[in-house]
Amino acid sequence: MEKYLYIALFAPFVSSLFSALFAQQKKMQFVGIVAPILIGISLMSSLLLLSHVHESGEAVRANLMDWIVVGDMNITFGFAVDQVTAVMMVVVTTVSTVVHIYSNYYMDHDISFNRFFSYLSAFVFSMMILVMSDNFLGLFIGWEGVGVCSWLLIGFWYHKKDESKDVNPSVSPSWAANEAFIVNRIADLGMLVGIFLIYWNLGTLTYTEVFAQLGTLDHTLLVWIGITLFIGAMGKSAQFPLHTWLTDAMEGPTPVSALIHAATMVTAGVYLVIRANPLYSQIPEVSYGIALLGTFVAIFAASMALVNRDLKRIVAYSTLSQLGYMFAAAGLGAYWIALFHLAAHAFFKALLFLGAGNVMHAMHDELDIFKMGGLKKKMFWSFLMMGLASLALAGIYPLAGFFSKDAILEAAFNEHTYGIWFVLWLTAGLTAFYSFRQVFIVFLGDERYHEIGAHPHEAKPYALWAMSVLAVLAVIFGWFREDFMEFITKFLPAYEMSEHTHHMVWILTIVTTAIAVTGILVAFFKYSKKLNRSEKTENSFAYKLLYNQYYIPHFYEKAITKPYAELSEIAWQELDMKVVDATVDGIAKTIESSGDVSRRAQDGNLSSYLKWMTAGFVLITIIAVISVVIK
Repeated sequence: MEKYLYIALFAPFVSSLFSALFAQQKKMQFVGIVAPILIGISLMSSLLLLSHVHESGEAVRANLMDWIVVGDMNITFGFAVDQVTAVMMVVVTTVSTVVHIYSNYYMDHDISFNRFFSYLSAFVFSMMILVMSDNFLGLFIGWEGVGVCSWLLIGFWYHKKDESKDVNPSVSPSWAANEAFIVNRIADLGMLVGIFLIYWNLGTLTYTEVFAQLGTLDHTLLVWIGITLFIGAMGKSAQFPLHTWLTDAMEGPTPVSALIHAATMVTAGVYLVIRANPLYSQIPEVSYGIALLGTFVAIFAASMALVNRDLKRIVAYSTLSQLGYMFAAAGLGAYWIALFHLAAHAFFKALLFLGAGNVMHAMHDELDIFKMGGLKKKMFWSFLMMGLASLALAGIYPLAGFFSKDAILEAAFNEHTYGIWFVLWLTAGLTAFYSFRQVFIVFLGDERYHEIGAHPHEAKPYALWAMSVLAVLAVIFGWFREDFMEFITKFLPAYEMSEHTHHMVWILTIVTTAIAVTGILVAFFKYSKKLNRSEKTENSFAYKLLYNQYYIPHFYEKAITKPYAELSEIAWQELDMKVVDATVDGIAKTIESSGDVSRRAQDGNLSSYLKWMTAGFVLITIIAVISVVIK
């Protein structure tokens, strides 16, 4: 099975290199055909590996080559496909294959069509390195790889300026790409410290060896390792206060947003915590902190989505909120449930973003949902798929989100963390409301798009067929919850519900479903027939607070970005120009001047030579006399 491991890993890399060969040329359709085929080959190999791991129960391992061999340090490019890795590989490649096919439609008229596929495939390759590596350093290489690729893809339209200032003020693709890159570099420093602590104290970075030796480390040291690794996870998965980049990343092409939010970058932080479960199981105080932060982020992001008007940002806030659910589950020790929700979320979230891409295409890239309405008549299939994905996101039976989200709420109840349960329960209602607020405003009610001269049309059939794969998975994936648990708990620790929780399951399910249905009904009665807007509400403090993201981006701008820019200006003018540059220029001018003076001694004039000889003789004589006197 080792060959399938390499095929799954390197097929996206080959896809990226192949597309890069034509990056500077105009659109070539065969690039859009070959790239998805290669990603599909990676998917097929991943499925074969998943089947093998399921049947044998053993991980597939491979060492590509020695990497760092210095003294006692011997780190290899090693890969291991166990139960967790196999699930992640299938999720990543499934979503990526659909996104690659869909991108042929979305990027059809883009002049950088070939370059886009090169970046997109490189993104998948980096994520595959991240999840397949058998050591922390290999994971970190993939970690940085997805960071670089996200920068390239978010800023893909670097030449564009934002044209919807009322929706996304002061944001451009280049600015958003730089923000995502810089915020993640800050977080990655914390992760790097954690990796250094592991190697310094254990002398290895291989997962199996590290986790086997955790018992030899001091508890305080384990706490610091857990905290520093989680700081890295906070950046990648956009947890507060490092969350602002995620919604601004919507400046990239919509297929990129689907890939980032569903299967690659933002899931990396959750994957790290799940992968390092032996560590976090030994530091319950840190794990509980992760659960609390995740719970806060869940309702924090949901509250901002309630009033947002940007089609893609609303979906982005839902990603941020759902990541909070995943971290809450992992922090409570329900690691397999966190992974289950990660997989289920990937399918319906990718479907939501691609549906949003259909709407954008039909609306000439308009993002303000208040300028839409009545699109159901022109885009029935997009309406159906976005409605289906929203039902899954809201956790309505029998869709995938129902099974995964309810499992998280049950875990919170089972741990007697009723505060966490209540907040997540309330967030479920908010999620249902803002998800269907968006669907109803966009697809039902008055046809407001005539005001901006749009002529809506449905997406091409092959794009809809590709999306239908995600639609099917969004429906049926939850039905395999018990099979998933049986498979994954061969590697991850099982999570046992108490007898009391078992007796309460139906009540918890009814209560959770009730608040979700309530949220949908409120959105329906308020927005299904017309756009109900209240000037009084929109001018209220609470509305402005949510619309402006609690003024956190403004605070960062005033307290960090501008002071840093001003400090940099002072350092440039006063230190760099007046000290560093002046010193370097002074040395150069001194050497140049001394050269000019020395050049006179070689002017070819005999009289000048005699003068220099005389001066030299006098100087040597003086030095000799002084030496004799001193002695």
